[in-house]
Amino acid sequence: MRYLCAALLGAFLLASAADAKPPLREVSAIDDALFDLGIADRIRKNCPSIGARMFRAVKYVRDLEQKAQALGYTSQEIEAYTDSDAEKDRLKAKAKVFFAQRGVDTSDPQSYCALGLEEIQKSSRIGSLLRAK
Repeated sequence: MRYLCAALLGAFLLASAADAKPPLREVSAIDDALFDLGIADRIRKNCPSIGARMFRAVKYVRDLEQKAQALGYTSQEIEAYTDSDAEKDRLKAKAKVFFAQRGVDTSDPQSYCALGLEEIQKSSRIGSLLRAK
């Protein structure tokens, strides 16, 4: 009996480990897409001549949620990730590096505009969420 219990416990622990999911921050398909959304949002907020493609952005967010759910994440896990102050701070720090590498002077709105127009012209994921006014 003791061996049967040990075998069942081992099988349960093995199955639980197989079901374990990495934190959403480690799922690049989700984290990178959310990062790009944040970059596009910051560009449109800081550049007076660029706006958001709002319907596209809403669809983009819904698609991300569906992708995370398809990967086995619950609505509560997704919400905890997107509402986390630690995750927001991490993404802001990453954005600061991104903007610096791209030559954006964060005190100059035209600097954001130049990056936004470049992203729009490249038809990048960031650019697909933006529109020139």
